[in-house]
Amino acid sequence: QVQLVESGGGLVQPGGSLRLSCAASGPIFSINAMGWYRQAPGKQRELVAAISSVGWINYSDFAKGRFTISRDNAKNTMYLQMNSLKPEDTAVYYCKVVATTSFGATDYWGQGTQVTVSS
Repeated sequence: QVQLVESGGGLVQPGGSLRLSCAASGPIFSINAMGWYRQAPGKQRELVAAISSVGWINYSDFAKGRFTISRDNAKNTMYLQMNSLKPEDTAVYYCKVVATTSFGATDYWGQGTQVTVSS
């Protein structure tokens, strides 16, 4: 079974930084796209940023210039460096991985990590 373990969330003051990590493990043949999503209370889950297996990157408008997505293919790990954090960035952040296993290509989600931006 593919497992995703997220880490790096927490409480930070406005203007601060956090770095999220998402490590995938299990019977993975390959990892295709990886992405970060977030969901604030009372709101729908939304894309933060995504990165393909060859490094093509897409950011949502609110993430451009402040967040940086990256991945280490050797470690099956994805990162999200978040700078200049704002209170409106407060949400549960989820990673999603499209992984190919013996069952084919499937979406897998992490358990989520809370990010709270507050003074």
